Amino acid sequence: MVTDEELRQKAEKRAAEKVDFLVHFTIYVCVNALLIALWYFNGGVGWFTGGEGTFPWFIFPMLGWGIGITAHFFGAFAEPNLKDRFTEKEYQRLKRK
Repeated sequence: MVTDEELRQKAEKRAAEKVDFLVHFTIYVCVNALLIALWYFNGGVGWFTGGEGTFPWFIFPMLGWGIGITAHFFGAFAEPNLKDRFTEKEYQRLKRK
């Protein structure tokens, strides 16, 4: 049987994972907003910029990082937690041996 202390530790771990995701997502939004602003307002100064009417190069880091942020989201918010399910399954398998 699971004790209250074990439940508390599990809840704290899951809460920390969710907070970590929210911090990661906030940084993602801020950095990508900065990249979009660099592209939009830098109007042809430098080789990687352009401004309105030029290729929106910022989509590459946004999409690449977006894949990671999506995986982080599912890791933090998927219920039941996939890692916990696999851990329990392996525990039960080992217990039967």
